[in-house]
Amino acid sequence: MQGKIIRGVGGFYYVHAEDDAVYECRAKGIFRKDKKKPLVGDNVEISVLDEEQKTGNVDEILPRKNALVRPAAANVDQALVVFAVTSPSPNLNLLDRFLISMEQQQVPVIICFNKTDLVEKASLSELAFSYRLCGSEVRFLSVAEQEGIEELQQLLEGKTTIVAGPSGVGKSSLTNALQSEVRMEVGEISRKIDRGKHTTRHTELIVLRKNTYFLDTPGFSSLYLDGIAYEELKNYFPEFSSYEPYCRFQGCMHLMEPDCGVKEALEKHRISRTRYENYTLLAAELKDKKKY
Repeated sequence: MQGKIIRGVGGFYYVHAEDDAVYECRAKGIFRKDKKKPLVGDNVEISVLDEEQKTGNVDEILPRKNALVRPAAANVDQALVVFAVTSPSPNLNLLDRFLISMEQQQVPVIICFNKTDLVEKASLSELAFSYRLCGSEVRFLSVAEQEGIEELQQLLEGKTTIVAGPSGVGKSSLTNALQSEVRMEVGEISRKIDRGKHTTRHTELIVLRKNTYFLDTPGFSSLYLDGIAYEELKNYFPEFSSYEPYCRFQGCMHLMEPDCGVKEALEKHRISRTRYENYTLLAAELKDKKKY
């Protein structure tokens, strides 16, 4: 029987199988021998050991579409990153780090700004300007007022979506709102997964509808840039690219160089100042790291 791993804790893998049940499985020793670890999101072949107790073994990991490092997950179609527009104010440097991390792993991102009921709509225009230029889908919503939820659900349909974001932004409330029509018996999952020994918060795949999965991840408050050379950073700011032909110097980093097309676009308000300032901070961080 085939299924999808929705959670892995303490050597147990919980598999949502094609019969709509959740099986508690162990992975066969051959995976350890081959140094291949099952990941949340993996499509797997299982053998059932006890139909009544819903236990089994993971026999085979089916070919992966992709495998993410942070968070560790497989077969991901897109990421949904949630920030609040206020309470707390959005840490846009952290958001830009997340966008870079997902771009490195070739995962498209939907940026979701929550708590719009707490601010004047006019104050959202700068956020919209900044992030619609960066190539991501941008959504504004209020989970408290149930505004924007239906449109967001349409973007998730038929896909496996990672949801991430710092604490306090309403990520849990959004997750609950998106699950309002979940078919799967919640009690069955909680009995199998929420054991006393499993107190750590883990990445977990939530079944929204058939072929529609939501990968809930622990909240994050910091992200480090790994695997990016200082000279490559500008490539992660796609709004720069159309202005680069106007730079005097080939390989311009858009920082201290004169006659820079990107800086000229910045002065003409064609590029977000917030995004550019975050770029300069990240460039300084990478340059510092390069010294060591």
